[in-house]
Amino acid sequence: MTTRRTVLGIAGAALAAMMTTTSAMAQEVTLTLHQFLPAQANVPKQVLDVWADKVEADSNGRIEIERYPSMQLGGTPPELMDQAIDGIADIVWTVVGYTPGRYPTTEVFELPFMVSDARAASYAYWKMFEEHMEDGEFADLKILGTWVHGPGMFHTNEPVRVPSDLEGMKIRGGSRLVNDLLTRVGAEPIGMPVPAVSEALSKGVLDGTTIPWEVTSALKVPELVKNHTEFDGAALYNLTFVLAMNKDMYESLPEDLQKVIDDNSGLAFSIFAGGTQADADGPARQIAVDLGNNIFTVTEEEAKEWDALVNPIYETWIADMQSKGIDGQALIDQARALMAEYTSEMDTWGK
Repeated sequence: MTTRRTVLGIAGAALAAMMTTTSAMAQEVTLTLHQFLPAQANVPKQVLDVWADKVEADSNGRIEIERYPSMQLGGTPPELMDQAIDGIADIVWTVVGYTPGRYPTTEVFELPFMVSDARAASYAYWKMFEEHMEDGEFADLKILGTWVHGPGMFHTNEPVRVPSDLEGMKIRGGSRLVNDLLTRVGAEPIGMPVPAVSEALSKGVLDGTTIPWEVTSALKVPELVKNHTEFDGAALYNLTFVLAMNKDMYESLPEDLQKVIDDNSGLAFSIFAGGTQADADGPARQIAVDLGNNIFTVTEEEAKEWDALVNPIYETWIADMQSKGIDGQALIDQARALMAEYTSEMDTWGK
């Protein structure tokens, strides 16, 4: 005999089963996102979280992205690219220059006094990625975004106004081209990933560092040094970044979830990321101002002295590219043409 209690029990069990099934359908895949900065730093907070939140929302909860800052999944920043290739992490954000010489085409945007605007350079970078890099040096990854940071500059214990002020200083560099630049202006380059900078400055291992304003707040650099040297006009240098995904993981997703990833990646996202990172320079600079630190600005006229010392990097780089079967001069010309082509109307991602 079927009682009211039995009916309610059956209905409850069916509802619970339906809710379990719905829950399983709603969360079809969990992706890990691994990177080297603290979660509260500008890029994780203003770029990576924004991207991940949007992917989750656009997938209606079928994609969950677990975020692992500060190398919480293990390894070191230079290992992030291989972690994505090997599937240790599903998605990584990293500095391309942490693996010197492995992705040579990207270095065109690291050349001294090459970049004047991060959005324009990020636009050019993605366009050149699609043409030169996607099926070449990045063929074993699914690249979701390519961008550069704002102007690279000096943060030092002692004032730096002219190249000779750097003579003998131990300065951190973030890529092989930046280290070459440092050597040419008389500094002793110390290669290290950016998370190590704070401790190295506090222990006197470094006399200063090259980084953009944006990341100085997370690293407490204005509290550790009192002098900052920025450049008017084109940046002394820039570094390149990628948001990269394990290719097998991407290809294993249903087509509609691949589309969610694709719709939130690519050209517009790259411009958004580079522009957002550069926009964070101003608030970070204000921290140094509020602390009463010295900020020296090298004018475009004064920068000619610096350019005369570092410009030979172009010739060396072009020769290095030629040895790899790459036309470096053509890359320089194309990057400049694409940066000139960029217009502010392209910055539409997320609006």
